[in-house]
Amino acid sequence: MTPINYNDAITIPVAILAKELQAAIGELMTLIIAVIISISAAISLLAVAVKPDFITRSHYLKELFQVSPFWLFIRILGAILAVLTLTQFGPAMFHDGATGGLVLNDLLPVLLCVFIFAGLLLPLLLNFGLLELMGTLLTVIMRPIFKLPGRSAIDCLASWLGDGSVGILLTSKQYQEKFYTQREAAVIGTTFSAVSITFSLVVIAQVELEAYFLPFYLTVCLAGFVCAIIIPRLPPLSWKKDVFIDGSKVEGERDKRPENHNILQWGMTQALKRAEQAPNLNQLAAEGSRNAADMVLGVLPVIMAIGTIALVIAENTPIFDWLGQPFVPFLELLQIPQAEEASRTIVVGFADMFIPSILAASIESDMTRFVIAAMSVTQLIYMSEVGALLLGSKIPVNIFELFIIFLLRTLITLPVIALMAHLIF
Repeated sequence: MTPINYNDAITIPVAILAKELQAAIGELMTLIIAVIISISAAISLLAVAVKPDFITRSHYLKELFQVSPFWLFIRILGAILAVLTLTQFGPAMFHDGATGGLVLNDLLPVLLCVFIFAGLLLPLLLNFGLLELMGTLLTVIMRPIFKLPGRSAIDCLASWLGDGSVGILLTSKQYQEKFYTQREAAVIGTTFSAVSITFSLVVIAQVELEAYFLPFYLTVCLAGFVCAIIIPRLPPLSWKKDVFIDGSKVEGERDKRPENHNILQWGMTQALKRAEQAPNLNQLAAEGSRNAADMVLGVLPVIMAIGTIALVIAENTPIFDWLGQPFVPFLELLQIPQAEEASRTIVVGFADMFIPSILAASIESDMTRFVIAAMSVTQLIYMSEVGALLLGSKIPVNIFELFIIFLLRTLITLPVIALMAHLIF
């Protein structure tokens, strides 16, 4: 989690380890992923249909593989699409480079490596007091402004410096351990799983505006900050209950500290108390392995299925073009050049964050390309990764709520981005 300078860029060690593992495995990566997704689907089908003893007697295996009929269908669909993409069999729209190929060949290799290292190392972050210390120190900012515990700032930092998937994994794990309520987990997962600095650079390079990276990222941070204040106070997030994963209610003030302790003293006391209860090395290894298996076997099939279908719809139907039409007057009101062309990129970001930038590359106006690039990063909820990750995790959100949050983020960030664009250009 510590920010370091690597290859002239700021990143975190987990992200570096993931890239090195991906490079070491090389061309076998897609085959390995297809096999993992197929195994997940096969064991899930066995667990639901046959209910063998080795699964029903294990709480962990039962929770991982005995899923609802909907999630069983998604896992099987993910396996079918992975095999079709790997073998290039069947209709091309399911496995070409813009749909299944993009998910299996480009996205999932990165996520698999991130899941492995983040899952294995996550117990070190959770069990030795860092979150208790930072949570206490940052409560004075996070609670009044965002209505969240201070420790949620770490989730944002993990996404910002590393990868959004790390932040979601961290949030889901803390929700399961009753550090976050349903409302808090939903807010953090949909609001603070920020796009990494590295990928933001990729997006601005795609629209050929690398020289504007600093004002671009400042714009993204400002728009994201505004969203983080407003969105949690609106439905559907404001409708989420302040109860824990098991339905139990919050008792007392979780952030309250004794009057005879200053904030640093109380943070250290909480951190040391947590560290004293830390598990031994074997327990840490077992917990890390379970975390990694949860994400690899439970989430990769979801991303393969939902991400591919979303991209197929975006590439082969005019649905997202139609959904973007109502934004034309809004863009014209904000005085964005080429509003008609820009409108086509707005809703398609729900399928994948990179598609708007690809479509924007042909737009002549620098200002419009800048707005589209910044908007695609701040929309945050895209089904090829973050959306599917959220749906596959324990965080209590559904696909309809994610689409509403996506639209709200779009409506709130566009005026902020447009204002900055007018100042810059």
